Amino acid sequence: MTWKQVFTSSIGQKITMALTGIFLILFLIVHVGVNALVWANDNGEMFNRAANFLGANVVPRILEIGLFLFIILHIVQGLVLEAENRSKRGVGYAVDYGNRGSRWYSRSMGLLGTLILLFLIIHLIDFWVPSRFSHMPEASINNGTKEVHDLYSLMYYRFQTLWIVVVYVLGCISLAYHLLHGFYSSFKTIGVYNKRYLVLIRWCGYIFSIVVCLAFAMMPVSFYLGWLSAPVN
Repeated sequence: MTWKQVFTSSIGQKITMALTGIFLILFLIVHVGVNALVWANDNGEMFNRAANFLGANVVPRILEIGLFLFIILHIVQGLVLEAENRSKRGVGYAVDYGNRGSRWYSRSMGLLGTLILLFLIIHLIDFWVPSRFSHMPEASINNGTKEVHDLYSLMYYRFQTLWIVVVYVLGCISLAYHLLHGFYSSFKTIGVYNKRYLVLIRWCGYIFSIVVCLAFAMMPVSFYLGWLSAPVN
């Protein structure tokens, strides 16, 4: 398969979607792990320290560029495949043998992906843009010896507004349903056909989708309900 076929042929597009999807799944593991540090309930010091490490070091910044490229490629290929599937009255991007018994979210990957894209734009405007291009409040870490961007305060005050919390929870629900099909589909598309492995992958996908997205959703809820400590001004 040539490079052109990777991005233009049906099989190449499905493989590209699967590989970029797996990369984004790995990113979600890192992202939820870092964000979960807010539950240290230490006024955000541990979270700000981890966020500063990711934002100030060369390797994570290079990976960030790759992340954006993979996100864009995943979105573009998804839109192309959705358009082709609609024109052919077919189904989603996974290797499939018919609609019999398929769940609604398996047939709605395009819609769910669009909702996630809108949520992603809101999320970037809320947090990534201020941290990279705007003036940010500073917080002290390492016993006051170092000043870093106070992303914890940004999260805390952002999630004091109910409608914003609702938008983020709905975004996490959309992501969960997207992953319920996408996790399993990605591995099947790259050639995992052993029934034993497929059952394991399907259950891993269920657990991953629920646990990760529930953790993401509980963060804004926890801030809004006051379960997390307020930042030290």
